[in-house]
Amino acid sequence: MKIAVFHGSTRFNGNTEYLAHHVVPKEKGSHIYLRDYNVQPIVDKRHSKEGFPHVEDDHTQLIDQVLEHDILVFATPIYWYGMSGPMKTFIDRWSQILRDPDYTHFRGALEGKKVYLVLVGGDHPHVKGLPLVQQFNYICQFFKMSLEGYVIGQARKPGDMAENKHALEEASRLIKEDYH
Repeated sequence: MKIAVFHGSTRFNGNTEYLAHHVVPKEKGSHIYLRDYNVQPIVDKRHSKEGFPHVEDDHTQLIDQVLEHDILVFATPIYWYGMSGPMKTFIDRWSQILRDPDYTHFRGALEGKKVYLVLVGGDHPHVKGLPLVQQFNYICQFFKMSLEGYVIGQARKPGDMAENKHALEEASRLIKEDYH
């Protein structure tokens, strides 16, 4: 099984990244940092005659990574009780990919993929992060993917996650499959 971790944090070596590396160590999967890619926000043209315009950015490179892997891990800090901006922009653009003539297979190719979440927040994230888990669950249902599990860590300042032993233990047990 091939696994990809999509990192939504804008902070290099932040708490979310630290926890995600306990879920999938660097040598066990592909780690894709959305902050390193240029992904433009969606301009919704679903109902216009001309449809979506071509966008010169890196989004299709990321979509190709999604399609190449069997297990997807979405790692995001909890920002204002939702996913980070880079993660939201990346997923919002899936509406455009669904109508891209080069990706007519996109929806069907996602079916059956396993999804895991890594979420980190500072303000009661085990409660306030649950709507984000539900949002990802709806995304998974739409594409017939399976939300297999999640770990939520609490951390306020850079480096705090290293002290969150409970979250680190949960993270190391989250994915039970053999991955390489």
